[in-house]
Amino acid sequence: MVDINSPANPLFLREEELHQAIELLFFAYRDFTGEPDRILSAYNFGRAHHRVIYFVGRNPGISVSELLSVLQITKQSLSRVLRQLVDEGFIDQETGTEDRRRRHLELSEKGYALEKLLSETQRQFVAKSYAKAGPEAVAGFKKILLGMLDEDDQSRIIKK
Repeated sequence: MVDINSPANPLFLREEELHQAIELLFFAYRDFTGEPDRILSAYNFGRAHHRVIYFVGRNPGISVSELLSVLQITKQSLSRVLRQLVDEGFIDQETGTEDRRRRHLELSEKGYALEKLLSETQRQFVAKSYAKAGPEAVAGFKKILLGMLDEDDQSRIIKK
C-alpha cells in the first residue's frame, strides 16, 4: 500500500515511488468518480455520459467534431452516448448556420441540472483536498497534472 509520508527525492525517482504515484492516481480517481457514478446509474448512464455532459456544459455550442477532439473517442462511441442524451432531453443540438453539416451542442435545462449535481460532488471533493494540502501543494499538483497532458490538452486548460 502507499506510504505518502516517505520523502521523495526529486532528482531520482525510485521505482517504488512511481508505483505509489500510480496507486494514488487509481485510488483518487475511484473516490473522485464514486458519487457521480452512483448518480449516473440512476439514469442508466456511465462515465462516457458524464464526460459528454461535463464538456458540453463547459463549452456551450461546442461542435460534435470539437467534442470528439476533446474526448479523443471514436465517432461511433460518441454517437451512441450523444444520441441517448439528446433523446432523453439532456442535450440540445442545432445545425450550424455557416455549415449545415456541423451540429452544435448545448445542455438543456435538464442537462444543466444533472451537470450541476454531478460536478458539485466533485468540486466539494477537490476543494476539501485542496484545503487540506495548502496553496503550494495545489500549485505543485497542477504542474504535475499539466505535465501528464499532451500539448493540445495543455493549451486547452491553460487558456481557460
